[in-house]
Amino acid sequence: MKIRIVVVCAGALLIVPVIRSQVSSSAGGAAASKVGVISMQGAIMATAEGKQASAELQSRFAARSTELQNLQKQLQDLQAKMQSPTTSDQEKGKAQADGERLNRAYTRKQQYFQDDLTNAQQEIGGNIGRQLLDVISQYARDNGYTVILDTSAQQTPVVWVAAQVDVTQEVVKLFDQKHPAKAEAVPAKPATPPVAKPAPKP
Repeated sequence: MKIRIVVVCAGALLIVPVIRSQVSSSAGGAAASKVGVISMQGAIMATAEGKQASAELQSRFAARSTELQNLQKQLQDLQAKMQSPTTSDQEKGKAQADGERLNRAYTRKQQYFQDDLTNAQQEIGGNIGRQLLDVISQYARDNGYTVILDTSAQQTPVVWVAAQVDVTQEVVKLFDQKHPAKAEAVPAKPATPPVAKPAPKP
């Protein structure tokens, strides 16, 4: 299985806690209810902060993802060697022992990877989500909404919605105005010694 880093609010991963906002309008009780919907997961990822956090997460876990892919490739190579008719019984025994050792290492590293990734994604989603709720409350009050429902929630009551009541993009714009992504200085990378290439075979 190819290991990939999932973005902060992807379906499997994810991973981000469900957040639903119901905002009371300042309009009188006789006024008609104005309902809007928002995809919280989509909004979090669409903000400038969300995009920046996703890129940082991808970079942060890239080396561990590559390590898992390499281990998986080694396991596949050992499996192919064991199934090859040209492999001796002694070589098959060694390949099986190596495969069992690598499989234990792979399983352990994969579990740590997934746990750490999930925790990082939840932290990012929670931090941005809390700020987003404040922005949604402001947007709802300013535009006279009685309630705004989260369509990305697993137990959402929304089964159909007209596009014109989706306020996701408007809320994202307001969020980016209030919380612009912070530019971070990129640290200088240490000089990497060149990798020695094997001498060509005669």
